[in-house]
Amino acid sequence: MSDAVDTIVTAETPEGIAIAIRPAGFAVRCIAFLIDGLIRLGIWIGIASALGAAGRFGVGLLLLCAFVLSWLYPVIFELLQNAATPGKRIMGLQVLMANGLPITPSGSLLRNLLRVVDSLPAFYGFAVVTMLLRPDGRRLGDLAGGTLVAFRTQALPRGGFAIAEPIAPPIPLTPRQRVAITAFAWRAGQLTPERAEEIASLAAGAAPSALGGSVSSRLVGIARWLQGQRRGMATARN
Repeated sequence: MSDAVDTIVTAETPEGIAIAIRPAGFAVRCIAFLIDGLIRLGIWIGIASALGAAGRFGVGLLLLCAFVLSWLYPVIFELLQNAATPGKRIMGLQVLMANGLPITPSGSLLRNLLRVVDSLPAFYGFAVVTMLLRPDGRRLGDLAGGTLVAFRTQALPRGGFAIAEPIAPPIPLTPRQRVAITAFAWRAGQLTPERAEEIASLAAGAAPSALGGSVSSRLVGIARWLQGQRRGMATARN
């Protein structure tokens, strides 16, 4: 049934190729949510049983565990290699940015913090209505975080930035340019140096030769800067 209500969205790669991504529909996401709920309930029962005899100290730890399970459980799993909670992974889903890039920490945090709004007025009412009205099935948290839940078989491969020293953009960049440069940086490591340089030359205006190095390395450096990295951090993160 979920296949019947799912649709196709596209993400454009730096090579100008439109890749089809199949967003997950309401039914399959609901099942994944219930699976995660059962997993969290099982963890909670196990922890509560273990800390039941620890008095006030146990109660404090139990409250801390409740916070982690409620707020950090999805964030931790979404930022791992599979980009999915156990429930989503079982259902063959993953979370990614709406532009096709792997999910960022800020995107994951924002989409999960907005669960408070999505859960209103009761039983995730806003989330259900928004997901059913939108062809891409995005709830309010996804819209705010710029994220999308999609079937794994259709998602872009999860990669990582090539190594380069972060460089501040020498000219103001439009949102579209920022997305294109970031997308290129994520895929540059999967391309041959010749192909990467060929593609990068299309955006040479955003990375003038005065910055030094090849065009592709300059674009990767700019992408790292756009992601909040600064000099001295690039090597440490690889």
